[in-house]
Amino acid sequence: MRGVGPLLAGPLRPTCCRLRPRSVPASAPAAAMAAVAEAGSPERFQELLQQKGGSLVVVHFWAPWAPQCIQMNNVMAELAKDHVQVTFVKLEAEAVPEVSEKYEISSVPTFLFFKNSQKIDRLDGAHAPELTRKVQRHASSSSVTIGSNDNVKEDLNVRLKKLINAAPCMLFMKGSPQEPRCGFSRQMVEILNKHNVLFSSFDIFSDEEVRQGLKTYSNWPTYPQLYVAGDLIGGLDIVKELEASGELDTIFPKAQKLEDKLKGLINKAPVMLFMKGNKQAAKCGFSKQIIEILNGTGVDFETFDILEDEEVRRELKTYSKWPTYPQLYVKGELVGGLDIVKELKENGELLLILKGEN
Repeated sequence: MRGVGPLLAGPLRPTCCRLRPRSVPASAPAAAMAAVAEAGSPERFQELLQQKGGSLVVVHFWAPWAPQCIQMNNVMAELAKDHVQVTFVKLEAEAVPEVSEKYEISSVPTFLFFKNSQKIDRLDGAHAPELTRKVQRHASSSSVTIGSNDNVKEDLNVRLKKLINAAPCMLFMKGSPQEPRCGFSRQMVEILNKHNVLFSSFDIFSDEEVRQGLKTYSNWPTYPQLYVAGDLIGGLDIVKELEASGELDTIFPKAQKLEDKLKGLINKAPVMLFMKGNKQAAKCGFSKQIIEILNGTGVDFETFDILEDEEVRRELKTYSKWPTYPQLYVKGELVGGLDIVKELKENGELLLILKGEN
């Protein structure tokens, strides 16, 4: 059985992520914890999504080995006391892989937000203030009164402006660059990739409010929509015209070539580890294990959190011809992943390699 998406980089061991008998932390009252439901199966998950009246459902994908997940469980229990109209759910990501794989859960903690059984938002990481804001925003939109439309529109416009300016080049599309969900979006991604444009994207299928609101905000009725430095360039036809006239390359901010970027990161330190999370807070079991091994050698090393840069996460696997994470490099050369590092440790070769003596 494979791990949850890229959450685990190899096969699950039978007991590696089994929970010990659950107990309620002393800091979380039993009544509050009871307000958080548990989804122990795909069937239970579907039941919990089907809330009447389009009320908000917040699902925490978590793992018992991650201390930040325990912390966020307590945060969610507190939120449950303040938002009784919201259904809060805990789902152990590795125990219900069918659901985790469906929603592409790549790290823990991850929070998904649902209304009418449809995903409307997502939050990756242990960000208590942002979780609180998202719960407040989505919960309030479930019970908007007739006289509050102007305020809702104003709040949406502020959000849209932030999304448009989230990166120097932003593409609002159907699907993702890796899996476009319409022909126009696919063609747009192909053009941008052909011109080595570094861009971020937003899947309009993930948020119906953004999908409808952006058409009005931009006065552009279709998707995809491409923005540079916060300004609308247009859709696929406009981008094709700019490409044909030779103007396309003059529009985008000059970006470092991807290969140069990867080489620079790999050679940033004599020993570089590409992992999920960082030295202080690993976000998958394999990253946690390799950190413990490296710490035990006493050799200095630097880390790069692949969850912070989707492009690096995606492209480094191709560049290195190594399909999983973590990945360890010494003096710019790939050593391998956790299994290789374990073998080198057992053979007594790891320290020599980390010091560049082998």
